[in-house]
Amino acid sequence: MIKSEEKITTTQAIVIVTNFILATGILTLPRTSVEKVKTPDVWITVILGGLIMIIAAIIMVKLSQQYPGKTFYQYSQEILGIWIGRFLSILIICYFITVSGFQVRSMAEVTNFFLLESTPLWAITMPFMWIGLYLVFGGINTIARMFEIIFPITLFFFILVLFMSFKLFEIDNLRPVLGDGITPVLKGIPATILAYTGPEIMLLLVAFMQQPSKAVKVVIIGTVIPMIFYVFLVVMVIGALSIEGVVVRTWPSIDLIRSFEMSGLIFERYESILLVIWIMQIFASFVISYYAASLGLAQLFRIKFNKIGFILLPIIYIIAMSSNNINELFKLGNMIGNSMWFLFLGLPLFLLLFTKLRGAKS
Repeated sequence: MIKSEEKITTTQAIVIVTNFILATGILTLPRTSVEKVKTPDVWITVILGGLIMIIAAIIMVKLSQQYPGKTFYQYSQEILGIWIGRFLSILIICYFITVSGFQVRSMAEVTNFFLLESTPLWAITMPFMWIGLYLVFGGINTIARMFEIIFPITLFFFILVLFMSFKLFEIDNLRPVLGDGITPVLKGIPATILAYTGPEIMLLLVAFMQQPSKAVKVVIIGTVIPMIFYVFLVVMVIGALSIEGVVVRTWPSIDLIRSFEMSGLIFERYESILLVIWIMQIFASFVISYYAASLGLAQLFRIKFNKIGFILLPIIYIIAMSSNNINELFKLGNMIGNSMWFLFLGLPLFLLLFTKLRGAKS
């Protein structure tokens, strides 16, 4: 059972889910979704992807609410037995470890390309990871308090920068709506799933909530906020750069910010501000996924939490450095997105139905 001093409020839970989602997708979502849809209707795909993730998150919450005070790592063994439960838990842990490595490498690639040119990737990633480890040791309450600081800052600056790009916006770049039908829109949904990485933390977070009955509210609000932001982001990027312009850019969101200047203000170039805020956001995502993996190993194998943190550090580093180039990194991201369909939609649904049927029989 979770100790009372480790409990978090409903607001903190919402902030954690929102921060977890708002990470790599801010820079990559416009390009990855446009590559699949190839029409101006990408914003519809983003909405559908968000709605699917909300449904999946509600299923995860309903499953966790059946076992108050326990995380997925604990109650999965009650549902399916020790060995199968541990196997599924290890799959979830591997997912969170991989996500951690992906976030670290994404941060290093963007920082190296735009801010710290010629700096070795290891010199960028290692301080980032050690600071993350320090925060993980503080526990979920410390992480939640840090997220409460990061979130409003992030939201303010991203909205400010996007509004500044209105002078480049061309509504014709978003027309016609559904000109090629609904089929391209549906094809692009899998590409948007990676951008919504985050609600799966509810498999663990419900156990830490002071009011677990409000967990459904948490996932709805925590996912709708990023969904609105993503839709706004995609509309602005496509409206300014066009479908053809987005496809040929690796980081279209940054290119949008770099394409305008505001002379006479304190700053004339805003991509550096965007990147600094984005690094804070991806740090938040890295920390919570790192914590989720550490918590899982600690609960499964009854090892001290701090020791697990040190053990995972080199593993995450190896995963982060395993991609030889940016294309391989994007392939890793696609693999993470594809795995979410099984791990956080199919599996929780099966376990929830199994739990209900077993309860009905008993």
